[in-house]
Amino acid sequence: MGPTLRAGHALVLLAGFYLLSLILLVALGALDWAAFTWTTGPVALKLSVLSIVLAIPIARGALMLRTPKGDGMAGLPVDESAEPRLWATVRELAQSIGTRAPDEILLTGEVNAAVGEDTRFLGLVGGRRRLYIGLPLMAGLSEAQLRAVLAHEMGHYGNADTRLGAITARGRIQVIRTIGHFQERSDKSVAKERARQEEKAAKAVANGRKAKEVHTAGAGISYRAMAAVYTAYAKLYIRATLSGARRAELAADAAAARIAGREATASALRELPALHEAHDFYMAAYATLGVGAGLLPPPGQVFGGVRQLLAARTDELDELRRRLPSQPSSPYDSHPSIAERVALIEALPDDRRAAEGRDSALLFLRDPDATFTALEGAVLSEQTHRLSRAGSWQELLESSMRAGLATADPPLRRALAQYTGQEPTVAALLRVIDEGRLGRLTDLLPLSAEASAATGRARSEFARPALRAGLHQMALAQLAADSRLAWEFSWRETATARLPAGPDGRPADLDTALDAALRTAPDTAPLRALLTP
Repeated sequence: MGPTLRAGHALVLLAGFYLLSLILLVALGALDWAAFTWTTGPVALKLSVLSIVLAIPIARGALMLRTPKGDGMAGLPVDESAEPRLWATVRELAQSIGTRAPDEILLTGEVNAAVGEDTRFLGLVGGRRRLYIGLPLMAGLSEAQLRAVLAHEMGHYGNADTRLGAITARGRIQVIRTIGHFQERSDKSVAKERARQEEKAAKAVANGRKAKEVHTAGAGISYRAMAAVYTAYAKLYIRATLSGARRAELAADAAAARIAGREATASALRELPALHEAHDFYMAAYATLGVGAGLLPPPGQVFGGVRQLLAARTDELDELRRRLPSQPSSPYDSHPSIAERVALIEALPDDRRAAEGRDSALLFLRDPDATFTALEGAVLSEQTHRLSRAGSWQELLESSMRAGLATADPPLRRALAQYTGQEPTVAALLRVIDEGRLGRLTDLLPLSAEASAATGRARSEFARPALRAGLHQMALAQLAADSRLAWEFSWRETATARLPAGPDGRPADLDTALDAALRTAPDTAPLRALLTP
């Protein structure tokens, strides 16, 4: 489907929204006419009021023609004087596609590349173009792979996808906005009815009568019914536009393969799911590790640290590359599955360009380290900037773990406080164990239904993992409070605790001490010795 037909398709769907609104307004008008013709005055008046309050959200949704202006993704603008090689590459690819190059390039903190365009008259007139390139994406791609990604984005410009998207966005926004109007009014009706019934119930209780159960199922039902009509059309609209969007993605893939090479395009697509997963893991496990302790990674490492993770976990990345998603991420995803896209590219004839551009895509930048640092200033929130900076990843880890252990409140600790009525320390827990009262403490732990129903030895076995996890955390917290616990930072695996050395100079064996304290005939001496400074 060419741009003209796609534009016509999008305009028909947009017109369908207004046609639906007109039909509903006519139906409400016909209801008023029938009411005044065939019913009594009070009934007709009630129905006319109902039709008016239903018509207001319809009219608001149809007449609010202005599409909200999006601010786009937060990013670091780079001009041609700052990054001449990157700009030259983008211009070259745009020329090869046969389209106008973007007017702006912004570097972002996402594993993504995207294009945008400020259009007018529902996309019929083009405007200023922007290209977004994620620095974490560049960190994981080769030069050839990034060229393929950028050629794909230039393909969207060449195929008028950014301009035609304005028409599709208008219809989607209008429908969703109208649904929101009805849902807002429905929520207000429900809240008003709930407040009325609760007030009535309170008066009944005050007068010694039994209060009726609050029931609001019927409140706002007419609004919800109208919202359901527009929701059904929204689903139809989105599904109808998805096929065109997915064809546009495949067309952009084909353009990328033609310009940047089959191998580079297919391998870049294979890389995307692995990079997304690795980046999500990095942000959760590394970049935000110290937020609870009020710390950020060293300057330039909030986004830049992912480079070390990618270099250290090559085996895991290779496994992720082999597991290509065979389905879109959701029924409403505008992209076909990665597996389908890769298969179509790899089915193309070999163009003998597999050996091109194997160096890191970050070499398109003059100074990647400085750029990662500048990106933090451009995209991190003001609140995030208030956090302190760790001097190193090791410092970040140790400060974060100390703060986390100091504030941790495992279920075992809460149960111990409830059971003894005293400060829930490890020493107090060990006394409970030595005195044979661990079973009664276990009764206060939140256990599964199966564990709670068990008795005797079976119950003890069910409770053992919770007891061990809680005791382990409390022991580590005690060692950290005594400054006798260190942590070993690693990009390859989970951070590990370094325990104080025993009399023989070897690290203490916490696992063995925990097992001894929790076995059927408990022996807390090894754990007491380990915890004694």
